[in-house]
Amino acid sequence: MSVQQKFGGELTDEEFRKFTLYTAQSNNKHDDEARAQILGFTNSDVRIAPGAIVRIGENQIGTNSYVGLYSYVNGDVTIGEDVLIGPHVSIVASNHVFEPSTHSFSGRSDLQKGKVIIEDGVWLTTGVVITPGNTIGKCSLICANSVVTTDVPAYAIFGGSPAKQLGHIDAETGEYHWINKE
Repeated sequence: MSVQQKFGGELTDEEFRKFTLYTAQSNNKHDDEARAQILGFTNSDVRIAPGAIVRIGENQIGTNSYVGLYSYVNGDVTIGEDVLIGPHVSIVASNHVFEPSTHSFSGRSDLQKGKVIIEDGVWLTTGVVITPGNTIGKCSLICANSVVTTDVPAYAIFGGSPAKQLGHIDAETGEYHWINKE
């Protein structure tokens, strides 16, 4: 059954116009919070921007967290409090497994090894990819277009593809300290 059939039939032209504007152009605090509520994320101040696809369990996003424009979050992903996820970020919490008998990758995902945890206070900037099975430590910063293939410690600054540690954040002062630049 299609979503339209399940929830009341075809949209009128006016409903479709409003829906399109709401889902594609309304990137503001009020609409982003309403979008999160519609998607089932009821913790306070959770915001989901237009175009984001978030397919995780209810309330797996902590309070005051934001999922940016056109981001993709799928599987067993837990997002802490005060997390900023920038635009075009991809967080996928499972992998297809190779099936030797068919010499192809299965449609089944490896859920046991795939869980992703984004701890409190993390900032994932534009275009970041978090691969399955990783934990991003508290108050870490992942630089733009990085591909994270390993766990990230708390207060770390990571960047690159694959991402590696570039520095750390001083928990007391908030200062960035860069490796090999000081």
